Amino acid sequence: MIKVIKEWFHRYFSDPQAVLLAILLIVSFTVLMTMSQILAPVLASIVIAYLLDGLIKNLEHWHFPYFLALFLVYSGFITILIFFIVVLLPLLSYQLTELIAELPKMVVKGQQLLEEIRKDNQFLADENVKGIIEPIRERVNQIGKEILSYSLSSIPTLIALVIYAILVPLLVFFFLKDKDKILTWLVGFLPNEHHVAEQVWKEMNAQMGNYVRGKVYEIFIVGIAAYFLFAYLNMNYASLLAVLVGLSVIIPYVGAVVVTFPVMIVAYFQWGFEASFFWVMGSYLILQALDGNVLVPLLFSEAVNLHPVAIMVSILVFGNLWGVWGVFFAIPLATLIKALLIVWPRATIE
Repeated sequence: MIKVIKEWFHRYFSDPQAVLLAILLIVSFTVLMTMSQILAPVLASIVIAYLLDGLIKNLEHWHFPYFLALFLVYSGFITILIFFIVVLLPLLSYQLTELIAELPKMVVKGQQLLEEIRKDNQFLADENVKGIIEPIRERVNQIGKEILSYSLSSIPTLIALVIYAILVPLLVFFFLKDKDKILTWLVGFLPNEHHVAEQVWKEMNAQMGNYVRGKVYEIFIVGIAAYFLFAYLNMNYASLLAVLVGLSVIIPYVGAVVVTFPVMIVAYFQWGFEASFFWVMGSYLILQALDGNVLVPLLFSEAVNLHPVAIMVSILVFGNLWGVWGVFFAIPLATLIKALLIVWPRATIE
C-alpha cells in the first residue's frame, strides 16, 4: 500500500510545476475559506472589473483610445449603479413589503380553494386540509416576524451598503486602470519557470470570461424581458418577479423550475384559473424556452463542455462552501478542475 502511494505521489508531484500548482491552489482555497467575508468587496470589485474589462477591449477593438473606452464603460457602470440604488432597490423593497402584507390573504384564499376541492373529493378529509394549511399559516407568521426583526436591526446593514456603494466603485476603477501593474506585481511572486500555471490561467481566462460575461448578459436580458412581459399583462409585483426570473438563470436547470412557483402563485391569486392566468403562464414558458434554446447558445458560443451531473455536483459543493458566489462561479470552478486534470504534469513510472 505504501509503495502504491509513493508511486502515485511521485507521478503527480515530482514535477516542480505540479508543486507550484498545488501551492497556488492551497493558498487560494485557504484565503477564500478564511477571509471570504472580509474580502467580499474586493472579490465583488474584481468580478465587476473583469466584466467591464471585456467591454473596454471591445471598444479598443473598434479603435477607441484606451482612456476614452475606460471613461465610457466606467461612466455606464456608475449610471447603472445609481439607477439600481435610487430607483430599482426602493421599488423592489416596496413590492416585497406589499407581497408580505398580502401573504395572509393568499393563505385564506388557498384554504378556500382546498375546501372546494374537498367538497368535490370525498377522499380528502378536513384533517388533511388543516394539515396543509396550518404549517403554511405558521410559516407566513414566522416570515412576518423575521421581516419585522430584520427591519429593526437594519441600520448596520444600511451602513454596510453605504460602505459597499463607495468602496466597490473605487476598487473597480483602480482594478481597471492599473490591471497590468497589479498582474505584473502578482506574477513577480512566482518562480521564473511557471509555464504550466500560465497555461491554466490562459485557458481559464478564456473560459471564465465567456461564461461570466455571458451569464451577466443573460441575467439582464431575461430579467428585462420578464419585466416587460409581466408589466404588459398587468401582473402584480412585476419588478420583483422579473428580478427573480433574471437571477434564476444563475442556477442551471434548477433555477427556472424553482422560480416558476412564485410566478404561478402570484398569477393564480391575482386572477384564479381565468384566461389571464393561462396567458401569463404560457408567455412565461415561452420566455424560458427562448432563453434555453436561443439565448444561451447565442451567448455561450464557447460554452464549457461539462456533463449535467458535473454541473449539479459543482453547484452543490461550491454553493455550500461560498454561498451565492459559489453558485455563480460553480461552472467556471468546475472547468478549472477539469483544466487542471488535463494539464497537470505527470512523471512516467518505469
